[in-house]
Amino acid sequence: VQLVESGGGLAQAGGSLRLSCAASGLTVSRRTMGWFRQAPGKDREFVAGITWSGDSTYYPDSVKGRFIISRDNANNSASLQMNSLKPEDTAVYYCAATAEYSRGFYYAPNDYVSWGQGTQVTVSS
Repeated sequence: VQLVESGGGLAQAGGSLRLSCAASGLTVSRRTMGWFRQAPGKDREFVAGITWSGDSTYYPDSVKGRFIISRDNANNSASLQMNSLKPEDTAVYYCAATAEYSRGFYYAPNDYVSWGQGTQVTVSS
């Protein structure tokens, strides 16, 4: 099982970045997919989720209206479109997947069983 993130980098405040998560060894259409981030000295923070059943999406208030999570079942991947970036969005971003057919909305890192290695996002002011 492997999740590989890409698309991180440097952006200016107000700009956009799109992160991608390529999955192998698991089927994203059967799992809730999530994105988390972790800044230095801080806990890992949930930023977006998409359920396997119905493709409902959910976000914390800190990114709602700016970030959009999506899934591409044909390519077995997930993405995170980040708009109106702020310096406080600077962190390492991780893609994660729950166990198969997990129902509900999952916000805690312990709810996810598979993780990528992370990709750095830096937003300059």
